[in-house]
Amino acid sequence: MVEMGLFDNERVELLKGFIVRMSPQKSRHAGAVQFLTQFFVQALSSSGRASVRVQLPLATGEDSEPEPDIALVPAGAYRDHHPDDAYLVIEVAETSLPADREKAEVYAEGGIEEYWIVDTVHDLIEVRTDIVDGVYTRVTPYRRGQLITPRAFADLTVSVADVLG
Repeated sequence: MVEMGLFDNERVELLKGFIVRMSPQKSRHAGAVQFLTQFFVQALSSSGRASVRVQLPLATGEDSEPEPDIALVPAGAYRDHHPDDAYLVIEVAETSLPADREKAEVYAEGGIEEYWIVDTVHDLIEVRTDIVDGVYTRVTPYRRGQLITPRAFADLTVSVADVLG
């Protein structure tokens, strides 16, 4: 339906077989995405350790193709297919917190080992890890003044305050 032009000028993504509208981006959302993009591109892309994909499709299953704000995926060009695996997926929530929490199921079922939700309203980052039976069993909140180290890149630390602006 998307290829037929039925959703022209609309931001949508495929989740569990349903086409879902994406929330518009406000300034805090855009600022967090910009910071994270620059941080991870400098830290990972130039060395070829990972590709940093920004608001691009991730094939997490037969019926889901979300477009996370940031996805750190194995290095590659992905011209003929979307990646189906990621080291880390990040969604930034300003107006979309309930939807981004629901996406945790899609990412966990897709085997994405680490999922962050940057909650710009409550000034925190939820880090979801430890998948058991397709569900993240550990949710750790990080607040200003704390640092987060992505599991796949133990040599990197991200300041929560820097992400939240």
